[in-house]
Amino acid sequence: MGSIVVDVMLKPEILDPQGQAVGGALPRLGINGFTDVRQGKRFVLTVEGDVTDEHLAAAREAAETLLSNPVIEDVVSVHVGDEGPVADDVVAESPADEDAVDESAAEETDGEPGEAEDDEQ
Repeated sequence: MGSIVVDVMLKPEILDPQGQAVGGALPRLGINGFTDVRQGKRFVLTVEGDVTDEHLAAAREAAETLLSNPVIEDVVSVHVGDEGPVADDVVAESPADEDAVDESAAEETDGEPGEAEDDEQ
């Protein structure tokens, strides 16, 4: 099976609050040297067999008409996907990250049922 990767980013003139939040958190975590962070979206489209020019053309059309909002987003890349080491690293880290989230969520809800709802009101 083949795959096509579509990357979509907010246009440069569009405010990116998620990117700003990440950019502000990095130095607090001791991760320095980054001057800007922009958040985007990645779609992986899987096809039977090898990726053909027709598949790429259909992916470009989908990217422009469905996967992005042309008013605020740019399609920055449509390319044949590969199984590089970056993808393996992300998959390998995911289960540990989920456990950390599950544990912290359990600690936050150890109180009385409905307690969180009362605090929000």
